[in-house]
Amino acid sequence: MPALICGSLAFDTITNFHGRFAQQIMPEQVHILNVSFLVPTLRREYGGCAGNIAYTHRALGGEPIVMAALGSDGHDYRARLEGWGLDLSCVRSIEHNYTAQAIIITDESNNQITAFHPGAMGEAHLTPVPVDRGDIRLGIIAPDGRDAMMVHAQQLHDAGIPFIFDPGQGLPMFNGDELKAFVQKATWVAVNDYEARMLTERTGHSIEALSRSHLRGVVVTLGAEGCEVWVQGERTHVPGHQAAAIVDPTGCGDAFRAALLYGLERDWPLQRCVELGNRIGAIKIAHRGGQNHPVDRVALGLS
Repeated sequence: MPALICGSLAFDTITNFHGRFAQQIMPEQVHILNVSFLVPTLRREYGGCAGNIAYTHRALGGEPIVMAALGSDGHDYRARLEGWGLDLSCVRSIEHNYTAQAIIITDESNNQITAFHPGAMGEAHLTPVPVDRGDIRLGIIAPDGRDAMMVHAQQLHDAGIPFIFDPGQGLPMFNGDELKAFVQKATWVAVNDYEARMLTERTGHSIEALSRSHLRGVVVTLGAEGCEVWVQGERTHVPGHQAAAIVDPTGCGDAFRAALLYGLERDWPLQRCVELGNRIGAIKIAHRGGQNHPVDRVALGLS
């Protein structure tokens, strides 16, 4: 059954800095920060959380419905999604604005600095969740326009559609009360370790406490170390999967969440979903961009 993927469609301009950010930034001088990074490599990729998640979800055998906005420069991206055989009934075209753009700098330690122009994403909330169709099994609220994340979370909740709350880089847009409201409506929460700390600071609730609520689980990703699965106050560490190469971390979290969606659709235990997510993340990091990694369903034991 289809999964509704609410999030961004964007073009990623990805560059690499041959050094470490920590060597260039003096913490005691951040109030007058003026730093330039020489980036000898540059490429443009199709990206955005919704697009990246849909790519892997479809490759795994899922049926993603992308809910997002494209700008006047988004015709090629729409054609790309159509080429995957996706349902694009919830992809809105905004002709008076550009498609969202991300400019990403990655250092040698795979730390990233990103500048993001929302463009058409700022009008994503104008497309309502298609509550009139009964085939949508679950959804995900991934990083998107602020209004879109709030409106679509409410609409999914009102329609009784379980969803993953995945605030990602959009988390700083929301205060503690707003984040509490997201959690109250969600069925699962997925964050990385940095986002987990911010979420707990802003809500005043620990990850353990959040997992003891109505939530069916909280997932905290830890990069190469794997992730933590919290269910009703019980923490399980799921080890990471060894990557063949460390090439580009862009989109690893999205690939992981696609696997999470795929498993939850099939009523897998959360730990099994996460194990697949760790394997997919290791595959993704060995390839550039968020939509270029191969997914071998046979090798993954899915066929």
